[in-house]
Amino acid sequence: MALEKTPKEIVAALDEYVIGQHAAKRAVAIALYNRYRRHQLNEQMQKDITPKNLLMIGPTGVGKTEIARRLAAIVNAPFVKVEATKFTEVGYVGRDVEAMVRDLADTAVTIEQNEAYDQVRGQATKEADKKLIRLLAPSERKEKQQKQPNNMMQMMNQLMQQPVPNQDQDDNDSQEVSKEILEQRMDLAEKLDRGLLENREVTIKVEEPKKTNQMNEMMGSMGVDMGDMLGQLAPKRKISRTLPVKEAREILVRQYSEKLVNQDDLYQRAIRRAQDDGIIFIDEIDKLTSRKQNNSGDVSREGVQRDILPIVEGSQVNTKYGPLDTSHVLFVGSGAFAQSKPSDLIPELQGRFPIRVELNDLTKADFIQILTEPRSALIKQYIALVGADGVKLTFTKEAIEKIAETADEVNKRSDNIGARRLSTILEKVLEEVLFDGPDMQMGEVLLTEQYVSDRIDDIVADQDLSKYIL
Repeated sequence: MALEKTPKEIVAALDEYVIGQHAAKRAVAIALYNRYRRHQLNEQMQKDITPKNLLMIGPTGVGKTEIARRLAAIVNAPFVKVEATKFTEVGYVGRDVEAMVRDLADTAVTIEQNEAYDQVRGQATKEADKKLIRLLAPSERKEKQQKQPNNMMQMMNQLMQQPVPNQDQDDNDSQEVSKEILEQRMDLAEKLDRGLLENREVTIKVEEPKKTNQMNEMMGSMGVDMGDMLGQLAPKRKISRTLPVKEAREILVRQYSEKLVNQDDLYQRAIRRAQDDGIIFIDEIDKLTSRKQNNSGDVSREGVQRDILPIVEGSQVNTKYGPLDTSHVLFVGSGAFAQSKPSDLIPELQGRFPIRVELNDLTKADFIQILTEPRSALIKQYIALVGADGVKLTFTKEAIEKIAETADEVNKRSDNIGARRLSTILEKVLEEVLFDGPDMQMGEVLLTEQYVSDRIDDIVADQDLSKYIL
């Protein structure tokens, strides 16, 4: 694991996206850097040191999920967010808790594929361009006349004897190519290099998309890929698609990249990456706590906790890429714990989340920062969206303060949904601009405090109405 950032630098990187919550940021930064420290030790010591899983406690919309998601992006680690309420105890109808580990394996494979394919992209692009030229100027092909089978036995024998169809079986142009076609291809190659054919349409063959069905999902939950199994027994079906050259190239580059990269080695690297660097974020873990002892639903919730326990403790889960050991996967639990407390979890699971961090409620000052400071600040997003219509959107300082003050007031008066309240209010304030933007003749809209007040004050004043609209 290569980690160039220190805990202070990790917190600074999180500050670009998440306002406040410094205690939570410090805790996750330390947990992440401890993984890097572990990799510097001898092999025996590495086995003995397990991750210190975190439990984030705080109301919705204060940055719990965003901290974990951004943390994974900092080191390009496999990251999976799951909702604890989606899982059910073994024996109940619902999602198996081991599915979260299989999702982590899928994410790790995607990361490894992107890195491996980037390394061979140059070679794959050359092969794709050659293929495009052959498709744009095809050679004449003489089809073999094949004797039609008279019965089922002859048909089966014919299928067994003929080679598996391959899109690239004509890549080497085994048949003779006329001088005219060679000259045409040379001209096309020159134009392709100069980017003059990017919008020209070409027909390529691609694999037929996999169709999902209940059986595939059931087998997938056991770590078995029915599509791959059937693909080994029967040739993969191809369908024709007509696309612009620039889009067709990307598909062909992907196909050639898959051939240039050893997939088995890639899967092994992905499994190791998921085991050593993977992060699983279990949201709404507080919903698994039992409130009444004699409720059958509570029995199921406690059963989910017991099913999650061995995964958090460390166990092998079968995936379609191979067994994955969860002993060193970092688990981050998250919940509001408004109607329960962490001690309501079963004792064994509590002990597996030794680091507890409480996230604070957001204030008006926090809302002002959230609206303006982060790299993906909400106001920056809306300015960019309206700018796509050629309209310049400008917020005054007083308007921003009014929006923040309203969000704080509504959160205190009704359910506290944190920063998500800002999106609700902004959508209401900007409803006219977003609707009329494409037809506006004016090139600029100035949002003042009065502009904001005119659109939301009446709603805020009516408490019953604000519960539904804001």
